[in-house]
Parts: sequence; C-alpha cells; structure tokens
Amino acid sequence: MEVEGFWIMCRTNSGAGRRQLADPRPPRPGFRHQPRRTPEPAGILRSLDAVIANPPDVITVLIGTNDARASLADYRVDKAMKRKQLPERPSAGWFQQCLGAVVERLRAETDATIGLLSLPVLGQRLDGPAVQASQRYSRMIAEVATANEVTYLPLHERQIEELRRADPPPIPYREVTPAAGLGVFVQHAVLRRGLDTISRRRNLVLTTDHIHQNSRGAALIAEVVDAGLLTRNA
Repeated sequence: MEVEGFWIMCRTNSGAGRRQLADPRPPRPGFRHQPRRTPEPAGILRSLDAVIANPPDVITVLIGTNDARASLADYRVDKAMKRKQLPERPSAGWFQQCLGAVVERLRAETDATIGLLSLPVLGQRLDGPAVQASQRYSRMIAEVATANEVTYLPLHERQIEELRRADPPPIPYREVTPAAGLGVFVQHAVLRRGLDTISRRRNLVLTTDHIHQNSRGAALIAEVVDAGLLTRNA
C-alpha cells in the first residue's frame, strides 16, 4: 500500500527543519511514504498533479500551521506575503476555501482514502493565543473534513492531551525569527545536538521552537495517522 503525506509546516532551509516531521519509527512493511512540501494551502493546489498522476492508496494532509501563525498579532504578514508571493492576505475564509479545493480535487481524481490532520499545537501555554489559534484552525479542518466526507485525524487534540499530562512550564510563545532558526541549525548541525536535546534545553515538550516538531511531537503525528488510517487500510 502506498501512502502519500503532505506535511505542511513552516518552511526552513535547515536540514533540521526538513527532518522534523519524519516518523521516528521504521516504516511499516508494505507502506511507502512520499512526503511533499509546499508552504500553504494555496501552494499545495499547484503541487497536486504529481500526486494524481501516480495516485497512492492513502493520502494524509497536514496544512494550516502558517495560516494559524498569520492570525497572531506578532506575525509579520506583509513580509510573509511578499516572500511567498501570496495572491491575497491569509485569512480563515481563504484557508478553508483552499483546503476544500484540495480535498475536492483529490476525491474527484483519485480513489485514495484521505485523512485531514488537525494542526500540531503552537507553543505549549494552553491558555495562550498561539494554542488558541491552532485550535481555531483545527476546528476549520474538522469542518472541511465533515463537509467533504473524509477522515478527520485529531492530532491537535492528541497533542493537547500529551501537554496536559506533561504539565510543562507555561513558556510564552515566540514567533520564529531567522536568527532563532539559525540558532537551531547551529545547535543541530554544528554542535551536534539532537532535536530532543534542543527541546529539553528550552523546556519544550513537543517542539524545538514552539512550532517545529521534535521526535515526541512527530511520534504523535505517526500515532494519529496509524490509528486513524493505516491500521484500517492494512
């Protein structure tokens, strides 16, 4: 069985960022995972041709973190629009429209089982605006899944459960800057610190920087996909 996954998170030029959503466990026998990266729902619409040309059996879609970040007060929306050449300002309505269009095309042009994951939790202060933003956008994803009759995979809910169990310090969310991204890269590539070590040094449970997943966060992604789709389609 072939599994296609869209892991749509904040783009980074560092190798650390590109590996953060890798399943830390070995691949299950009989499954082939082919992740594709695009910056946001509008971008993923332009990348579907390759998937549809060689359709897999299962498609998982994880997009919206950048859109949720763009709803926060300290996110530099204008700069992001220029860098990513977005045709319009990110908004909740545009996000739902683009995600709905992605699902509609995948349903119309493939026979794959489709799963939409809710977002990884932004930050770890559960009553903070970043967590609330990721929760709002996760609700939108659930609405799109229901409207299009595809599987909803409750990643956000599972990560909230994990954070409540861990009871981490309520470290305020900070938007990732180029300098912060470089800091993670230096620690990982130069100082040879693992992503989990970087997380521990920052008292972060699931991420290295409030956004990008460490192995614990990535394992929860794999767990939710496995429980919601792969076991069912084995």
